[in-house]
Amino acid sequence: MLIRAFIFGCASTALSDEEKCFFAETCPWGLILFKRNIENPAQVLELTRSYREIVGREDAPVLIDQEGGRVQRLGPPHWPSFPAAEKLAKAPDNVSSVELGARLIANELVKLGINVDCLPVADLRFPGAHDVIGDRAYADDPARVAKCARAAAEGLLAGGVLPVVKHIPGHGRALADSHHELPKVTASREELDRTDFEPFRRLADLPVAM
Repeated sequence: MLIRAFIFGCASTALSDEEKCFFAETCPWGLILFKRNIENPAQVLELTRSYREIVGREDAPVLIDQEGGRVQRLGPPHWPSFPAAEKLAKAPDNVSSVELGARLIANELVKLGINVDCLPVADLRFPGAHDVIGDRAYADDPARVAKCARAAAEGLLAGGVLPVVKHIPGHGRALADSHHELPKVTASREELDRTDFEPFRRLADLPVAM
């Protein structure tokens, strides 16, 4: 079966007959889960199993946004609440804290059949920018952000989960949330090269990015 280069979601906590037919016919590369798809561990595991059975690939990617802080699709009472990136990066042994945090996230994901996490966030934090990134960023310094983001990626990989670096080419300085409107950035190319783009340049060897 030809694997198509797209990622799809589903409407609820189980695949509908229409979705099953669609996935069987189109064979998407992966399935991404949102809060609407999450109820309890047994239900999530059955959802991921059902998707893989339909597309005929035991290793088919199942993705989720599980960063910690404000962005985590899995949470209490069934799963831990993980700290935001900025909080981890402020810990005394910050690189180790970031890596351990990601490794613990991976441990939760693999038990559910989720093998791709949309983490780490390699955006910079800019004063006065829209809070859509905010404390999701590790810091405001490109080198420190790249170091922490790599630690998070390594923590996920150690736990059997593929990391997805985001958000290329950098969303941190935007004054608007791109989910709702188009941000406009007035910084020069030279300034962007020196700041926003630099963490992604340093992480270019990682396998997947958003």
